[in-house]
Amino acid sequence: MDESKSLQDQFAPNLICFGCGPANPRGLQIKSYVVGDKVIASFVPQPHHQAFEGILNGGIIGVLLDCHLNWTAAWHLMKKNKLDVPPCSVTAKYEVTFEKPTPSEGQLHLKSWIVESSNRRSVVDGTIGPAGAVTARCRGTFVAVKPDHPAYHRW
Repeated sequence: MDESKSLQDQFAPNLICFGCGPANPRGLQIKSYVVGDKVIASFVPQPHHQAFEGILNGGIIGVLLDCHLNWTAAWHLMKKNKLDVPPCSVTAKYEVTFEKPTPSEGQLHLKSWIVESSNRRSVVDGTIGPAGAVTARCRGTFVAVKPDHPAYHRW
């Protein structure tokens, strides 16, 4: 694994996902990096990501957390199952708790970690906020898909 490259760039350079696809020029293109037992990312919102002046849209926050936590799950399942590449995984469930408004100016930081897992499923917790603050939390359940699923090997 090349730790200087994001998980997305290393394992899914042709992915078109709106949140994390390197090949989607209109997407958010988040980049997730493994640091110890956590996965981190940063994101700088653009004016068109606002809900209202100075505040990030909640849907954008949901997309950022969903994609980032999914990559955390996929990376974990790759390591746990001793695979060379992450399995294609999808969101089974996720819940975002908004603790306070998230600013739409400046850099935001995402951090995620594994809470529990089996061979095909991971539960992941994560946060987002400006440096030194948490404005939203998320818990998601992600499942590695089988060959009969439409998302199988889409990344």
